[in-house]
Amino acid sequence: MTPSTEKQRVAIRGMHCASCSSRIEKVLASTEGIRAAAVNLAAESLEVEWEPSRLSLADIAGIVKGLGFELVLPEKETRLTLAITGMTCASCAARIEKVVGDMPGVRTMQVNLATESAAAVFDPEVVSLRQIREGIERLGFKAQVASLAGGSDFERQQEEALIRLVAMEKRLYPAFAFAVLLLLLSMGEMAGLPLPVFLAPHHAPFTFAFVQFLLVLPIMWSGRNFYQLGFPALWRGAPNMDSLIAVGTGAAFVYSTWNLIEIGLGIEVMARVMDLYFESAGVLIALVSLGKYLEARSKVRTSDAIRQLMALAPEEATLLVEGGEEQKKIPVAEIEAGDILLVKPGERIPVDGSVVKGRSSVDESMLTGESLPVSKEAGDSVVGATLNKNGLLQMRAEKVGQDTVLARIITMVREAQGSKAPIANLADRISLYFVPIVIVFAILAGLSWYFIGQAEFSFALRIFIAVLVIACPCAMGLATPTSIMVGTGRGAQLGVLVKSGEALEMAQKIDAVVFDKTGTLTHGRPELTDVQPIAAEMDVGQILSLVASAESGSEHPLAEAIVNAAREKGLTLAEPSHFEAVPGRGIRAMVREQNILLGNREFMAEQNVTGLGMAVEQIAHGFAGDGKTALYCAAEGRLIALLAIADRLKAEVPATISALQGMGIKIFMLTGDNEITARAIAAQAGISEVFAQVLPDQKVEKVAALQAEGFRVAMVGDGINDAPALAKADVGIAMGTGIDVAIESGDIVLMKGHLSGLLAALSLSRATMRNIKQNLFWAFIYNIIGIPVAAGVLHLFGGPTLNPMIAGGAMAMSSVSVVSNALRLRFFNPPTANRSH
Repeated sequence: MTPSTEKQRVAIRGMHCASCSSRIEKVLASTEGIRAAAVNLAAESLEVEWEPSRLSLADIAGIVKGLGFELVLPEKETRLTLAITGMTCASCAARIEKVVGDMPGVRTMQVNLATESAAAVFDPEVVSLRQIREGIERLGFKAQVASLAGGSDFERQQEEALIRLVAMEKRLYPAFAFAVLLLLLSMGEMAGLPLPVFLAPHHAPFTFAFVQFLLVLPIMWSGRNFYQLGFPALWRGAPNMDSLIAVGTGAAFVYSTWNLIEIGLGIEVMARVMDLYFESAGVLIALVSLGKYLEARSKVRTSDAIRQLMALAPEEATLLVEGGEEQKKIPVAEIEAGDILLVKPGERIPVDGSVVKGRSSVDESMLTGESLPVSKEAGDSVVGATLNKNGLLQMRAEKVGQDTVLARIITMVREAQGSKAPIANLADRISLYFVPIVIVFAILAGLSWYFIGQAEFSFALRIFIAVLVIACPCAMGLATPTSIMVGTGRGAQLGVLVKSGEALEMAQKIDAVVFDKTGTLTHGRPELTDVQPIAAEMDVGQILSLVASAESGSEHPLAEAIVNAAREKGLTLAEPSHFEAVPGRGIRAMVREQNILLGNREFMAEQNVTGLGMAVEQIAHGFAGDGKTALYCAAEGRLIALLAIADRLKAEVPATISALQGMGIKIFMLTGDNEITARAIAAQAGISEVFAQVLPDQKVEKVAALQAEGFRVAMVGDGINDAPALAKADVGIAMGTGIDVAIESGDIVLMKGHLSGLLAALSLSRATMRNIKQNLFWAFIYNIIGIPVAAGVLHLFGGPTLNPMIAGGAMAMSSVSVVSNALRLRFFNPPTANRSH
């Protein structure tokens, strides 16, 4: 029996380069009880699957901590900060603490009279935020939510990232100020800038060296993280990028400090003055810190799409109490299932639910892409974050918090952003061993120049430092995840939800697309298109009134099409005195004292209906040739009319199919219709390959057969009855017309229910993979060329060496260039069907 497993995505703190993430992956993957572990450097997250019978998430956190990183475990309790007004003395604060602190589910309650605030820790499954606030208000005070922690890991991560960004920015100012002074002092005379006599190296060598020493200290202090993180990682046998910077700048600092001491002792003073590298250490730290800051700032922007989605949700809602007679504003976070809410014109629907009173039109374009507002009245469902246009609505909250459609979409996008694409595996494997290899190579390069090349020690040291600081594992580690984060985020903005990096990568390999017909190529709503009278004494209106009356007791989609057509024409319908459905055949009913039969030809033949001649069959055959279903109608045993019903093709289908074929993709259509009808609809769409009369359970077999022929197959369906075929395909693409179901189905969801989304999905996949390959190429080529140049290969042939400061600047910019290239995907616009050629 296979042990049960749990899967969770959690944040990791402390990672600084790809070697960090690769080492965590390697150690966790080799731990017994852990099935899979995938670390995303750009998203700073870990997705882990483990056997809870063998170890807990806390055990995994302990393993990660042993590697020098912190796993941020999800909090079971919520932390709440409230702003309280109305307190006048310490007894007020004590009373609030006592009453609220004794409420079930509240673990701690601390009130600060001076700041007029309160901090509570509570279990949201036992007590709600609203109950806590109302408990304070019952005591005669006013309370407002100041901040709520624990509700959103994303918000917490973003807040922490912004705090880190501000701290990094503050450290940059002193680092660059002192680095500029250090450069002017050390290189000023070489650049033609004279120094005052008391600082000039030829007149005051010790002062010249000692001032450089003093200037580099604050720079090293501002970049102390490199040493605090780099050296411990080196001692643990898992060096990272910080280790490279720490060793390189540390070596330059120690060597220069030793020369400073010898200058003070009067040993070979002028030789030692010209052999100082304080400016290399200082400028290196400043440049690399700038690169890390720019990289962090760019990484924050990779989550712009999620922030824009979250911004759609309103912050407040109007709660109706006391039977709807009283209104009060409450934070959306306080809404509970069952609450009755008032939504005014121009306001966004706060949560998912249903209308209980009122009538309005709602703009649902943020979910469906449909520009026309949808009419809503009592009984209709509404979705959170959609816009109420012109009427007053009262609604009942049904799904709140993380259960709303918007929250689930955001969660799905975040999970996709945190996932990995198979293309990242090579870079991950290299990153794991990259830093140790670079350190060994740097040592060998320096020693080779010193012993074999007979170079001076200062030259060998410069080579050693240059090799260390030009190597950049970050660029390799960020190449794939940043592109996936930006690509999936952009997809969400375009109404294309990609569930994983693997699906995104596979989508660009697709060379065959299989379309389900109903609801995908067609609207999924049968419509009456033709009424052909056979009996001369009856006109179209009489026939339609009679047939619609007979069908008014049926719930069949074809019956609904007929009844809707009659009502649109304003015809009067009669209640049938008798109704009977004959499965697979049709119906029989008694309407206005007439026996009415409606169904297929076989049903008419079985009932011995007269008037079934060759002319009638030609009409029926013509309907089938146009992709329509023919229905025979008889009254009192005599055929009176033929009706044609069709599920109309979506307007965008022909252009979309043409565009896909222009991309070199082979198109197939699956349907349960008969061969003639199926081929007629396929011809309208521009599809030549048709699988007709396919039962739902046979769709999987057709997909498998195409895969056996060597095709990479995408299955496009409505996400409801196509689930097995969607799962079997290399990429399952669900149409999002049924929002709740579609979110759970397929690898990619087209939220707008429009086939142009398929073009967007496939084009986005190709653009993202092209972006990833560009990133990987430049990351690898940068290291492949940069490291040998830093090692002095060009100098062997009379060329220049690489100054460590230039090497440090190049290393800093390599990561920034990779993230910046990924950010270009934010401006991706899919081709339209009519211009895709």
